[in-house]
Amino acid sequence: MDKLKQLNPAKAVRIGRKHFSEKAYFQKLRHQSGRIGTKIIYYSLVLYYAFQHPDTPKKAKLTIAGALGYLILPTDVVPDFIPVIGFTDDSAVIIYAVYQILSQIDDSVKEKANAHLERWFGESADEIELPE
Repeated sequence: MDKLKQLNPAKAVRIGRKHFSEKAYFQKLRHQSGRIGTKIIYYSLVLYYAFQHPDTPKKAKLTIAGALGYLILPTDVVPDFIPVIGFTDDSAVIIYAVYQILSQIDDSVKEKANAHLERWFGESADEIELPE
């Protein structure tokens, strides 16, 4: 738990940049979706689609790549295999990145993320809103 208290999301984002790849990202999400939680999956999909959006500034894309890279990073502050708290650090980094680029996220990005969520979880996936 001390490691989690010492987590610096900005530093974790910087470290994760070099680990981001689309293939590894989607494999991790699909494989761990039950443990990560729908809301964090949605937020990470929002980041993914914002990364692909041509109007997203380069600085925001670097933040996104770092956050998604940290999500798929094989070694974390809190290892993912630990029940209940394993994705706490990943979630903190994803939420941090969303707040950092919130003004860059438009409706088309949100719609793509929600559509992807519905493809994976069916109609039972509630539409999730981003914080204001």
